[in-house]
Amino acid sequence: MPLQLEDYGLIGDTQTAALVGYDGSIDWLCVPRFDSGACFAALLGDERHGRWLLAPAGGHRATDRRYRRDSLVLETDFTTADGTVRVIDCMPIRDDRLEVYRRVECLSGRVAMRSELSPRLDYGHVTPWIRDTGRRSTALAGPDTLTLDSDVEHHRRDSDLIGEFELAAGDHADFRLTWSEPRAQPPKHVDVGKAIQRTERWWQGWASRCQYDGRYRDPVVRSLITLKAMTYQPSGGIVAAPTTSLPEQLGGVRNWDYRFCWIRDATFTLLALLGAGYESEAEAWREWLLRALAGKPEQMQLMYGVEGERRLTEYELDWLPGYANSRPVRVGNAASEQFQLDVFGELMDALHQSRTHGIPPDETAWAVQQKLLDFLEGHWNDPDDGIWEMRGERRHFVHSKIMAWAAVDRAVRGIEEFGLPGPVDDWKRLREEIHTEVCEKGYDADRNTFTQYFGSRALDASVLLMGSVGFLPGSDKRYRGTIDAIAGELTHDGFVSRYSTTKKSEQVDGLPPGEASFLPCTLWLADSYLLTGRKDQGREVFERVLGLSNDLGLLSEEYDTEQHRLVGNFPQALTHLGIINTALDLHSSRGPTQRRSHTGRTR
Repeated sequence: MPLQLEDYGLIGDTQTAALVGYDGSIDWLCVPRFDSGACFAALLGDERHGRWLLAPAGGHRATDRRYRRDSLVLETDFTTADGTVRVIDCMPIRDDRLEVYRRVECLSGRVAMRSELSPRLDYGHVTPWIRDTGRRSTALAGPDTLTLDSDVEHHRRDSDLIGEFELAAGDHADFRLTWSEPRAQPPKHVDVGKAIQRTERWWQGWASRCQYDGRYRDPVVRSLITLKAMTYQPSGGIVAAPTTSLPEQLGGVRNWDYRFCWIRDATFTLLALLGAGYESEAEAWREWLLRALAGKPEQMQLMYGVEGERRLTEYELDWLPGYANSRPVRVGNAASEQFQLDVFGELMDALHQSRTHGIPPDETAWAVQQKLLDFLEGHWNDPDDGIWEMRGERRHFVHSKIMAWAAVDRAVRGIEEFGLPGPVDDWKRLREEIHTEVCEKGYDADRNTFTQYFGSRALDASVLLMGSVGFLPGSDKRYRGTIDAIAGELTHDGFVSRYSTTKKSEQVDGLPPGEASFLPCTLWLADSYLLTGRKDQGREVFERVLGLSNDLGLLSEEYDTEQHRLVGNFPQALTHLGIINTALDLHSSRGPTQRRSHTGRTR
């Protein structure tokens, strides 16, 4: 049986990341980037697909684990009949090479330990050659070379490296795994203990810049650290998650690759970083956006690779059985080829927020925005694939139209608030036209709620965002009715589903029905309560989501209310962004609408 997602911790070097289980096994690591092939893929299979286990050799149990305060240095304590040991895991912020540091410290007694390194490259498909043994061993295949340096002798067992040793109280043993390119010089010796301390200080120094000092500081800082760990530092792009194909429904087919950067997350990311005091990171994200968008407006994608790559071809890894036998296991994401109107709104809003919050303007940004508006003017009334990347028939999704309105609104405000050039009267007319059509075709007057798409009776939690983008003010009865309808019909055990999961919805998304509750949507419900003055209800929903965090403060994309466990890719950037932004809103006396500087319509 695989570990539950709650049992994993995250370590990373701001270019890739690993998942470390409560049992001392690193079950996921892609080298050298987030979107590269995994050298440890046991997360999507078992130990045959690659892992690195470092734990007591006999019967034992993990008694406690924690991050060293405000860092990404992970400590796990194991207790045996003979004593207690602590395993310390981290990855240093990358300078030259990708490295993983592990240290075992014996806290009491005398404990027999075991290191089992099973490298399997290309997502568990390629068994490398093992060269040398002893205290330095090398595993290589094609473009990948892994070098293990340790204080412990290792011997080869088939294609694995096994180290068996004992530690007495006060003793320690160090391990260092390095990834290198072909023909690179062998890695030099490193004092692992001092390197771990440097890594801890780096993270604590970065976290100390957080300007939020409210009631939820600990989860906010942990979410910020998690986002930083999912940032590809060379470009500033932030991946949605460091994993692929962790199922939204255990045993199901909703298994997607999230190791890419979504335009949809742009505003959420900017507001979280700016609100917490990380202007340089926000500026790097804005710069990544502009680089990724280079090209014709009609070629704009909803997601890109970490360096702005556009070809994210989707294919299946048939040799992997999948997490909890959830197949297929996918690499790449075909949704990158979809047409989604909402990304125009997110992009325009993100660039507007950059100006509003004082990020120095980029001379090319407004020119890009004008071209996008020219394209949107001719295509806002086209059906699209929607925020949830539906693989069925294109429709006139209400959220998509709301975000098209937001795109035009931000263009108008760019002219009115910052003196930028443009056809403001034409854009005002366009803004009004979109607003009128959404209110006429996307609103069910009998039920007092906006729906999923024009002419539909189905509900969709994404329309909750109409308040935060300013489409309607918190006092509008239609918005309040929509909130109540979603809270009543899409909420299960206090958590919100993305949309109605009936046979009718199966035809909309092109997939079998059934998935868990969506944590970002649950946080959007909390935000909506705050926007309508129901602060106690908003706080209650927010704290309910916080209560799902594992012992390390990490959250996935979804929560299975029947199995009572986290599901979906893990950890999930959009969830942690929601934690930060909702905490900031709860702390702000001005409220979320004012913090985002949105106008709010009444018609």
